[in-house]
Amino acid sequence: MAPVVGSKGHVLVWEPTQFYKPEAKTAFEAFEAKNPNVSIVSTPFEAPSLPKNSADFVMLNLNYHDVYWESAKYGIPRMEPQTFLKAVYAAMKPGAVIGVIDHVANPNNDTRATVDKLHRIDPNVIEADFTKAGFKLVGTRNMLANPADDHSLLVFDPKIRGKTDRALFKFRKPR
Repeated sequence: MAPVVGSKGHVLVWEPTQFYKPEAKTAFEAFEAKNPNVSIVSTPFEAPSLPKNSADFVMLNLNYHDVYWESAKYGIPRMEPQTFLKAVYAAMKPGAVIGVIDHVANPNNDTRATVDKLHRIDPNVIEADFTKAGFKLVGTRNMLANPADDHSLLVFDPKIRGKTDRALFKFRKPR
């Protein structure tokens, strides 16, 4: 994104503190040194804190499902998706766009269990969550679809890693 926004734009990366370990900090500092239009903010996963009314565009790539995930191993407590979306919504300017890409799960009644087991999410859940948070659906695309993925494997399984069936959404914060 840094080359796309150019020298007049700015990219703000949000990294949960649970994952912003020394190796990640070192890697980001090296990246930041080469890209002066990039900075980072790190807050707890369960309590994102972003500059209000600042973003023209937000990208959530293969990670929205994680708002349904909890992990003692990684220090991720249970969180509510609407809390996360409220913070993202507040960070966006009126009319701003958010792109969401995520691994597709089959429709089911237990999103948290599916995310815990497979790190996938039913696209209908994504649409419902964002709509409930006040975003307007602008469009979807199937260009990242993979009909060979039957949604039964963990996304990190070598048989499917990097080749999962993916949903792609474009939402807008109303003006």
